[in-house]
Amino acid sequence: MVCQQTVASSAVVSGIGVHTGVKVNLRLSPAPANTGIVFKRTDLEGFPIEARVRNVERVSYATTLMRKGVLISTTEHLLSALSALQVDNATVEIDNLELPIIDGSSLPFVRLIREAGIKQQRARRKYIKILKAVEVVDGGKRMAVYPAESFVITYRILFPHPLIGEQIREYVPGEASYEREIAPARTFGFMEELEGLRKMGLIRGGSLENAVVLTKDGVANPEGLRFPDEFCRHKMLDLIGDLALLGHPLIGHVLADRAGHAMHAALATRILADKTAWKLVTAPEAQRPRLEMEPVRSVA
Repeated sequence: MVCQQTVASSAVVSGIGVHTGVKVNLRLSPAPANTGIVFKRTDLEGFPIEARVRNVERVSYATTLMRKGVLISTTEHLLSALSALQVDNATVEIDNLELPIIDGSSLPFVRLIREAGIKQQRARRKYIKILKAVEVVDGGKRMAVYPAESFVITYRILFPHPLIGEQIREYVPGEASYEREIAPARTFGFMEELEGLRKMGLIRGGSLENAVVLTKDGVANPEGLRFPDEFCRHKMLDLIGDLALLGHPLIGHVLADRAGHAMHAALATRILADKTAWKLVTAPEAQRPRLEMEPVRSVA
């Protein structure tokens, strides 16, 4: 029997929001079985917002949840860590509207969960098992999920930058270490876009301490990249966090081609909307599927 899990104790972390630039304190605490991940705004009398796709309000440069006009922003990095470490139930208390960005990756949240510990619960974990293909297409961008016997991601990105170009990576939990290979990958942006983003009221807390900033032909960060394909790895990190909004772990092969938060959320919404595309199961068999990406053109 595969059981649900929560954190064993509370743990805290502080930082600033990458978009608001405002200091925020976060406390991760245990929650009963079948609770899911619930955010609480302690500055608003503990107002709760469930980490579910129905509460997605904005998906521009971050995933923002909203219920009854109350916002929780930039949820994807923490949700990614919780999902990857198989924490089904937890309460996340924050005293402002945006989670701390810390170093721009999910590694600090992995360490936070490790500090709190993980505790098994008696209730069985339920999985969303994909029964037929579900697709979302937006021009040249595409996302899809196909039936499989385990959770697999294949992600392709394509940027006309000498350090990025075309990158394709596959992630199979159990065969790859999330903590070593995905969690350290940082969010990234382009130097020429920074001023425009600030005029939009975004990245007020952004810096070289919490993001990879790409110049015309390199990176502004003096330490360089953590991986040659850090950009694709971070996209996968975000996807894992956004798919956590399904409310249950996914059994299926997810393909993402030049996607982002908006398409991640669109795929999750479309999956839940088609009741014939999936079923809830309690114990998946571990078997790696193979599904190749379509041939792609090189970057000009």
